[in-house]
Amino acid sequence: MNISRISIPLEQGKHKRKRLLTALLCCLLMAGSGVLAVLIAKGGMAYGVMAMIMVVALPAVFAIIAYPSFGILVLLLLAYTIMFIIRLNVTSFPLGTLMDGLEALLILGFLIKQKFNPDWSFIKKPVSIVISIWIGYCLFEVVNPAAASRLAWVYTIRSLALVMLMYFIFMYNIRSVQLIRIIIGMWLTLAFIAAIYAFKQEYIGFSSFEEASLADPLTAALYFIDGHWRKFSIFSDPVAFSYNMAICCLMCVALIWGPTPRWLKVILGIMILVYFRAMLFSGTRGAYVLIPVAMLLYFILTFTKKLLPFAIFGAVVFIILIKMPTHNPTLYRFQTAFAPSDDASYNVRKQNQKRVQPYILAHPIGGGLGATGAWGVRFAPGSFLANFPPDSGYMRVAAEMGWVGLFLFCMLMFVIMKTGINNFYKIRDPELKSMCLGMTLIVFALNIGNFPQEAIVQYPTNIYFYLVAALINVTLQLDIQKRENQVV
Repeated sequence: MNISRISIPLEQGKHKRKRLLTALLCCLLMAGSGVLAVLIAKGGMAYGVMAMIMVVALPAVFAIIAYPSFGILVLLLLAYTIMFIIRLNVTSFPLGTLMDGLEALLILGFLIKQKFNPDWSFIKKPVSIVISIWIGYCLFEVVNPAAASRLAWVYTIRSLALVMLMYFIFMYNIRSVQLIRIIIGMWLTLAFIAAIYAFKQEYIGFSSFEEASLADPLTAALYFIDGHWRKFSIFSDPVAFSYNMAICCLMCVALIWGPTPRWLKVILGIMILVYFRAMLFSGTRGAYVLIPVAMLLYFILTFTKKLLPFAIFGAVVFIILIKMPTHNPTLYRFQTAFAPSDDASYNVRKQNQKRVQPYILAHPIGGGLGATGAWGVRFAPGSFLANFPPDSGYMRVAAEMGWVGLFLFCMLMFVIMKTGINNFYKIRDPELKSMCLGMTLIVFALNIGNFPQEAIVQYPTNIYFYLVAALINVTLQLDIQKRENQVV
């Protein structure tokens, strides 16, 4: 049988459907424009604005469902900017539900595609299996007898489960190196804009809407340290900002290691300097540790004799930075990150962790999702965990989901790390290898950062973490496909 004779009509059919959809969309837009004009003429601008929203929203919804690559890019863009938009306070509408809605649309598109083109092969991956177990355990927490509030579980699982399901969306829909390039390029560009905005906050000052959010005494106490305001750029807080700058530094390092053109390596090097300097504005000690610790893993994975002089030079510069005398408050705070026993806030965290340890040991499945932090105060203000500041991502898991949950969470992180390291050595294509290296370094750094702070609970890091976990698998799959095509 001549396969080419079959494939040509199939391709022609695809192009015909695309042309038909394009023509249909143009007709709808023209009709919508006419309706918009009539509404403005008859009912005024209010009806016109509502109609304009519908004209934009309906095609956007269609595009997100029908073209998941577009939907993924919109999701990643919105995840990076949503906290800044919320801080602008331009509307009373709960903008966080936009993320939930976007994630739900991507899931709907995924299910529709699976109906017509079923492919569940990705579910057999070790990371996929452990994430499925983790999601199942989170759902099981609804029947936790120790939970002080079921409503706290509802509010927590709504965002938690949807975010975790994005891993499967990324695994299924990211199927080309070109799309990964676009994702990484957009990611680093957004991070660069965020870094530049932090420079604006540092040297020009906060905007009026930012000053309004800093007027809260509790926020001011957390952000104003040693006579200096900690910067948060477009993110929710200084921790989310600094962690994002740190992981973008690591991504740039991995791309420089790969087969990147020289001019692009220069740009990536400049980006590293900008990200690193902006990170220092945050005053987040936990973030300062991430880059040097992750660089140790980088040198272990990529070790060659050529890299040895650079490793020695980097170690010398690092030692000088943390040992040199200084009166600069930013540099001094960087130095204290490597002497945690001298840090009063770190010692307070240790005391809080000691205080909650008996509770964790006595409750194998914890006190229920949402028992700590803001949801705990809101839904169970009189409970023991409501007064516990989790600070650490691991401590939050242990308190809310018990030592059983902590074990499963650590197993999830271990499997992702192990898969990343294994895939790095399996991949032969240099570009895909550098991408996998960057993702592995990011997972490692966020795991380290999850101990002193909550590293993967806030936008955009929560979405991007599962993107990174998916790309660790996708890069190997694309490499295997490339090798198979070369053999054929």
